[in-house]
Amino acid sequence: MTTNADPLEIQKFSELAHRWWDPTSEFRPLHDINPLRLEWINARAPLAGKNVIDIGCGGGILAESMARKGAKVTGIDLSQKALKVADLHSLESGVEVRYKLIAAEDMAAEEAGQYDVVTCMEMLEHVPDPAAIVRAAATLVKPGGHVFFSTINRNAKAYLFAVVGAEYVLRMLPRGTHDYAKFITPAELSGFVRQAELQVDGLKGLTYNPLTKIYSLNQDTGVNYMVACSKPVA
Repeated sequence: MTTNADPLEIQKFSELAHRWWDPTSEFRPLHDINPLRLEWINARAPLAGKNVIDIGCGGGILAESMARKGAKVTGIDLSQKALKVADLHSLESGVEVRYKLIAAEDMAAEEAGQYDVVTCMEMLEHVPDPAAIVRAAATLVKPGGHVFFSTINRNAKAYLFAVVGAEYVLRMLPRGTHDYAKFITPAELSGFVRQAELQVDGLKGLTYNPLTKIYSLNQDTGVNYMVACSKPVA
């Protein structure tokens, strides 16, 4: 198995896996932003009837929501506990998703060019080699297909909001959820995308208002941001 993973990161999320579908838990931010990211993806790459893979799917919040849009969804992750939670929730909800314990790079070797849409959200900042994940996503997607990433910018504002604010002040996330050194600037991510022979089609910021407790999509990529890419047809 490919080892582009931090065992401590996998353990961290595995220990919280049983709380993945509790919208009042540490995963509340994922529940809150999911409708925004889902609609952004669906607007750019209508999901109905598409073959989709979600890299780093965790407990399946995004994967299930894409399946509800009519996509045939595969979710992959390296946390066995998170995948068990995802499988159980899929059975309870009746929303069919195929889950698999496998690294993105190994999946790319098995199912290259099989997917219309590839998503990898809130994961790149948790792995040792994010560029390798981007290359795997580029391998998995069909020519003419779409790839979506989301991650956290690396600057003073991102440190203040995503680490100090979210983990220590507002306590929205457990302390130690994020490692500032692993944050990725839009320029760096765009470089990984181009090196993987994908093209950048759009960039969107995701911000949180602590007063209203509402997330919104806008052009502010200073902290959280999403990137839409596509694979040119040869």
